[in-house]
Amino acid sequence: MEECPPMGDLPRKWVWVRSRYTLAPLFLSILLVSLGCRGSVDDALVTSSDPRLASIAVRILPELASRSGMELRAPVRVERRSRVDLERYLEFKIDDEFPEDRAALLSEAYWLLGLVPQDMDLRGTLKGIYLEQIAGFYDPDSTTLFVLDDQPDEEIEALLVHELVHAIQDQSMDLDAITAPGLSSDRRAAAQAAIEGHATLVMFDFLMQDQGSVASDLMDVPDFSERLGPALEAARSQSPALAEAPLVLQEAVLFPYRGGVGFVEALWKDRGGRPPPFGPDLPSSTEQVLHPENFAGGQRDMARDVDVSVEAGWSRLYEDTLGELELGILLETVGGSRAMALGWGGDRYVLIDDGDGHRSLAWFGVWDTPQQRDRFVRELEPRLFALPKPASLTALEIGGLPATSLLVGDVPDVTASLGAL
Repeated sequence: MEECPPMGDLPRKWVWVRSRYTLAPLFLSILLVSLGCRGSVDDALVTSSDPRLASIAVRILPELASRSGMELRAPVRVERRSRVDLERYLEFKIDDEFPEDRAALLSEAYWLLGLVPQDMDLRGTLKGIYLEQIAGFYDPDSTTLFVLDDQPDEEIEALLVHELVHAIQDQSMDLDAITAPGLSSDRRAAAQAAIEGHATLVMFDFLMQDQGSVASDLMDVPDFSERLGPALEAARSQSPALAEAPLVLQEAVLFPYRGGVGFVEALWKDRGGRPPPFGPDLPSSTEQVLHPENFAGGQRDMARDVDVSVEAGWSRLYEDTLGELELGILLETVGGSRAMALGWGGDRYVLIDDGDGHRSLAWFGVWDTPQQRDRFVRELEPRLFALPKPASLTALEIGGLPATSLLVGDVPDVTASLGAL
């Protein structure tokens, strides 16, 4: 029906575009072969001190803007940088996004949930993954697309295709705002999936037609997002730093592509055309990304805010939301099934201290139905021994909704209530 190379056979390069989400992801660019780009446009669309990069970007930008369904409003800056420059940039971004105190608290919270080892160096692990994977990156702060100067000439054009879509996105949508640190990690992960899924599909849409594929319309390729899966799984095992990272970190890298492509693909098929997944079509939770057919069809299950109250004398050190994605990862990490996170309706965890340095964690979540809550309890309760401290799991109600509480360590009296939709 179509002539496409098997996804698992495609060469791969990882591209860091920006930071977002509690675990700061990388952004994937799957490379095909060198492009034979056509057309020309006023050089004012691109600014660069590198004539080759400028020439490539000038040729492909208008077509990419058209396929993205977004307007190219200003020139795009494209530059080369060295590995030394990259390492300095990474250190700056990690210091900004994960200062030592915050990184330590996040690591401790995830350790209590059984997601990472106690002695994991989060900042060092992230830097190792980045340095292993990065070929280029789009930086929204400077609105500049950077390509590393050690990249082979035959890969530059394909690398630019994906990253230029991010530059176009950033001119129509404030990427920093929809992935801002003040938002929950789950909401940021959902936004990142929209950003990366959109860029990846536009990239393949462009490449297929540019190379004269028999399947001239990407949406004619059956189960395109399913075909992408093997390439992502291969990348997991073929990248040493990524393969050695805890599952929750691996998924922070892969989910924006696997989940994002499926989400945007469902949106395109439901609406027709190539609507960008922003504005009213921006997902607000990983649940919406994981079940794109519901979102595209108008069944947009909105998560409830859960507020956790702790008795006086205890300090709240760190708090955030897991979402369906990370709740499923927690289940898989302790030996359960991710599918038992189905029906998630909102959650909140809090890392607390008793004043003497004794740390505990309280997590509360609400569910769509009592049956889904009870199924989750049955899946997790016999596996609580895998957590690093004594833990208890309780089925209850919060604001009339079926709910669960997970208490890890010596937890004081804690209660939970519902915030607004």
